[in-house]
Formats: sequence, structure tokens, C-alpha cells
Amino acid sequence: MTTCVFIQICCTPGHTYKVAEEIALREIHSELYATSGAYDLLMKLYVPGDEDVGKYINDNLLVISGIERSLTTMTYKAF
Repeated sequence: MTTCVFIQICCTPGHTYKVAEEIALREIHSELYATSGAYDLLMKLYVPGDEDVGKYINDNLLVISGIERSLTTMTYKAF
């Protein structure tokens, strides 16, 4: 079973499109959007059930150059 998480990403100014392109190349996301407000990108990600969520995000996403900070929202049972 996978864990669905939403990740808001704040990028270094001028690097949002580069970050989005790198995320797309890694093919780890389900959906990826540009957003307005405090964060630049919103990503929907399904973490494999046998993976630790924090380690998976750290190893596959947060290593991308140009990401300043992120906010991960875990999801639970869908209604």
C-alpha cells in the first residue's frame, strides 16, 4: 500500500522552473502544480508502502538544487 502526501515547495528565486523540470525528470510525482503564495510548487506524491516517508522525500526530492524549504502534509483515510 502507498502513502499519499502533498508537498509544498519553496524554491530559490528564479529556479522554480528548473526545480519543476528536475522533479518531472525523476518521475516520482503523481501531480505537480505551480502555485501562488508562500510556496512555488505543489506536488502530490505516492510513497511506496515499504519506504520511510521522510527518508524517501529526503533522498528523492530534497536533494534537488534550488529547493529552499518544503512542507509535507500526510494523508490518511479517504472518505
